[in-house]
Amino acid sequence: MDYILSNLEQLESEAVFVIREIATQFEKPMLLFSGGKDSMLMLHLAQKAFYPARIPFPIVHVDTGHNFKETIEYRDKMAKKYEVELVVGLVQDSIDAGKVKEETGINSSRNYLQSVTLLETIEKHKFDAALGGGRRDEEKARAKERFFSHRNEFGEWDPKNQRPELWNLFNGRKNYGEHFRVFPISNWTELDVWQYIKKENIELPSLYFVHKKRVFQRDGVWLAESDFNPMKDTEKVVEKDVRFRTIGDITCTGAIESGVSNINDIIAEVAAFRVTERAGRADDKRSDTAMEDRKKEGYF
Repeated sequence: MDYILSNLEQLESEAVFVIREIATQFEKPMLLFSGGKDSMLMLHLAQKAFYPARIPFPIVHVDTGHNFKETIEYRDKMAKKYEVELVVGLVQDSIDAGKVKEETGINSSRNYLQSVTLLETIEKHKFDAALGGGRRDEEKARAKERFFSHRNEFGEWDPKNQRPELWNLFNGRKNYGEHFRVFPISNWTELDVWQYIKKENIELPSLYFVHKKRVFQRDGVWLAESDFNPMKDTEKVVEKDVRFRTIGDITCTGAIESGVSNINDIIAEVAAFRVTERAGRADDKRSDTAMEDRKKEGYF
């Protein structure tokens, strides 16, 4: 009898294998959870990897304090539903301790500051592997990442010094104080993610579906009206039907105009897009190497 896996089944099998490999090679892994679709997909795959046992590591959220309220409500709900320990690193704590300096001005954002809080959280809890929902199709810097991505004792990434990954052999060897970032869904596309979410009936935050929101446009990006988003005198708030392709800090996460309210229409919409999902992220527009620069310093 032929045993043929569909594209989604092959991707699921690969991701589950990598997640189980993490549990085998590392002493204290954790799963980064932002409340977005990719980290939710990771949580769902982790449950599959160890079922019927519970997920054997915590989820970690780096909270900028400038998140959408829907994201925080969803994060807490999913931690309870999947019965996992939730660890929260607060950017505000890093600011109060003088470890980072908050930006000022119209374009200020705490997104960049997350790297320091993440590294402090990793060091505090002695995590030696951080599973993330990064995908190669998102952005050119993420396209360079291996499944197992080494970080030195300062949490830094060297994209020119990565270990070879032959077949399904992953090298998690490290020195004391070093850790790894691991990306089990590297080979997935945005469309794969949505098709799998439909197949598995995975619950997502309401922000992904069309809703009315007061927004203003800056540099081609629709940003949400918020106390955390100071506006220029020339900018004007309008109410629009929007949804989000990515979910992150409210100061840099752009919405898209859309009319789709169900997952079938979202899949059709994603299939027709001709720009990447991170085209709506203001933090990636700061320079051509914005993501890679952040990642070198310890970003997700």
